[in-house]
Amino acid sequence: MEDMDEIYRLHAQSVYKYLLSLCRNESLAEELTQETFYRAVKSIDKFDGKCKVSVWLCQIGKNLYFSELKKQGRETDFPEDFDFPAPSAEDEIIASEGKTSLLKAIHALPEQTKEVVYLRSFGNLSFREIGDVMGKSENWARVTFYRGKERLKGGFGYEK
Repeated sequence: MEDMDEIYRLHAQSVYKYLLSLCRNESLAEELTQETFYRAVKSIDKFDGKCKVSVWLCQIGKNLYFSELKKQGRETDFPEDFDFPAPSAEDEIIASEGKTSLLKAIHALPEQTKEVVYLRSFGNLSFREIGDVMGKSENWARVTFYRGKERLKGGFGYEK
């Protein structure tokens, strides 16, 4: 395994983007990213290599984020003044809907679908990375994202 400086250099940006996609707060994402790497250094001996380092780091970050939510007793709603990231070409729904209505529609999706949409749209993670983070397959991530997009567009045939 690489040393922690190299791991940080290679993965800090993607961990930050992932955490930003979860918390939608730049300063909290930065703080959680730093804490993620601190925890990784402390527990590097527990890393068994069964997953990619990036997945392991994102799992640490996700656990820290949920701990932070519990500590603050906060809900996971988007703030009204959320600065929506630039849309990807793949997500035409983002370009065609207003920010507020789209965010409300995303928030109303089933939990796993919502997380996949956040990770893909706001975190810019690949379907393989999403599958790794969620403990599922790349294909599962693709199908879940597609179904979420269809539901956002008012598509039929998707069950909760």
